[in-house]
This record gives sequence, C-alpha cells and structure tokens, in this order.
Amino acid sequence: MFTGIVQCQAAVVAIENKPDFRRLTVQVEPRFLEKLEIGASIAINGTCLTVVQFNTNTVQFDVIDETLRLTNLGELEVGAEVNFERSLKVGDEIGGHHVSGHIHATGVVETITETADNWAMWIRFPAEFQAYVFAKGFISVNGASLTIGQVHDSQFSLHLIPETLRLTNLKSAQPGTRVNLEFDQQTITIVDTVNRYLAQNKG
Repeated sequence: MFTGIVQCQAAVVAIENKPDFRRLTVQVEPRFLEKLEIGASIAINGTCLTVVQFNTNTVQFDVIDETLRLTNLGELEVGAEVNFERSLKVGDEIGGHHVSGHIHATGVVETITETADNWAMWIRFPAEFQAYVFAKGFISVNGASLTIGQVHDSQFSLHLIPETLRLTNLKSAQPGTRVNLEFDQQTITIVDTVNRYLAQNKG
C-alpha cells in the first residue's frame, strides 16, 4: 500500500531485456534505501514492484509480461527518471490517498498548458473506466496522488502545483506521453456496488 506522495525521482541506470521480461535497475540517494530488504515493495511510476537486489544507492526489480502490458515500464530507457515511493508503514501520515500500486491502464497526455503561475494537462484514458472518473475525485498518475479537475468524455484535466512538478516526472511529460493510471479503489467499489444493486432490482 502507498500514499501517492512521491518521495523522489530515481534514475534508470540499467535494463536487462528478455522475452516478456525486463530487469530494471534504478539509482536513488542512499537515504531512500535505508532499512530496505529483499522482497520489499516500492512503487515505480506508481507500479508496485518487488525488490530483488539492492546496494547502497541502487535497487533492482523484475518486471513481467502482465506488468509490461498494463504500464509504461516497458517504454523506459536508460537515463529515464521514474517516480519512486517506498511502501506505507503503520503510523505514517497519509498525505495523498490509499494507492495499491496496481495499475489499471495507461493514459495519454493530450495537451499541456503552462503559464507563469499555472501548469495544467489533459489526459485521455480508456473509455471503459469512465464511470470511475469524477471532477474533484482522486486518481494516481505515475504514482502521484492527484485531484481530478474537469472531465470531458474520456479525458480529464489536472492542475499541478510547483511542489508536485518538482518531486515528480510529470513536469517532463509532453503531448503523446503515456502515463500510468490507478483509479481510486473506493470509487470503483461504490460505483460497482450501486450498479450491481440497480441491475438486480431494476424490476
């Protein structure tokens, strides 16, 4: 479980590719790996991955076919910056919302509007998830807990503060960039429960 509060950006320093598999090695400041253990969970671009090896400032993950299919991790190249968050510990402050690290789909950045005081983007997402996207609702984008602005058809807008831009790789997004999306699980549960109830009692 994660909070969606990205701790830092990590640099991809090595990639080993095999059919339907890749091993990612990322580098971060040593303080972000303190008390780490093999088997621990870390969110990379919002994707919950299991630590398979690490040293003082690098950590390795195995990414299998289903994760490659659902996320943007298969597009990463050496030198890319990824959002990094250690898993939530009991008693930690939840500054964002509960994020599982299980990516539902990817979205595509459509437009970006940047001014001296504001930074906004529109993201297109798969239409089958439209029932779970509401204005002012929660969403995780590349692992960052964000509040949805407007919703129009299969697009939603985000308005990002400077601190979010500083801590995440969203500031590097361009039109056409694919981002990982995790829709709010509480919203999914409520919508699906109500729809199931209505379907069962429509008579």
